[in-house]
Amino acid sequence: MFEYLWLVPLGFAAGVLGSMIGLGGGFVIVPALTFAGFQPTLAASDSLFAAFCNAVASTVSYARQKRIMYSLGIKLALISIPGTVLGAYISDYISAPTFKILFGLVLVASSFYIYSRRKMESKEKNLSKQIMILAVGSSFFAGIISSLFGIGGGTVFVPLMVVAMGLSMKIAAPTSQFILMFAAASGMIAHSLLGHPDYMQAGLLSIGAFAGGIVGSRLSLRMGERKLRIFVTVVLAVTSVKLFLDGFNAPVKVP
Repeated sequence: MFEYLWLVPLGFAAGVLGSMIGLGGGFVIVPALTFAGFQPTLAASDSLFAAFCNAVASTVSYARQKRIMYSLGIKLALISIPGTVLGAYISDYISAPTFKILFGLVLVASSFYIYSRRKMESKEKNLSKQIMILAVGSSFFAGIISSLFGIGGGTVFVPLMVVAMGLSMKIAAPTSQFILMFAAASGMIAHSLLGHPDYMQAGLLSIGAFAGGIVGSRLSLRMGERKLRIFVTVVLAVTSVKLFLDGFNAPVKVP
């Protein structure tokens, strides 16, 4: 157990950043575990436990701040659940190099979102039938990404709510954490039924992520995000390059 105690501060750092940005902490946890030699399926399934605890802590804090749009959040969460189950099953069939390349692409999208989030503010609220149809497909896709890579679907949900639906970032990020609570829970169950997670490792990550979620949701009210946004963008960009290099340079297995 002692050799894995570093997972607690990793979960905490991921929880703080994930809660503040609305992405969940998986975009920090999964690359770190992958670089430490964890198999992709194990990294993703362990990360979902931390993402769930982070989302619970963040949701409780954001609920007290009255920043969650529950009616919309519940609808998007329910639509994402079938996607999380599918994502867990798909994870068994993706090789480590392919996982790294695909996850690198997810991190590129995440870094673009984080860097551009101030420019995403929409002027008018829009919950039309056409937008809700888009939301259905996007939520299902976000569920697959969430469970397959062990991250939150915030890279899909937050831009969807801000750009397409016209919600403010102060509402979209907390609502994204509320959605992630359900998506991560269903992904955890699916991965557990498939025998993917290591519960001791997942527990250590979860302890840190829960505390980080509380801290991050409070910091989000008073911390200037420009420097944080630039820092996280740079970290994600460097991480994605490392994932691409590892993925493309992996030795080819000859049958």
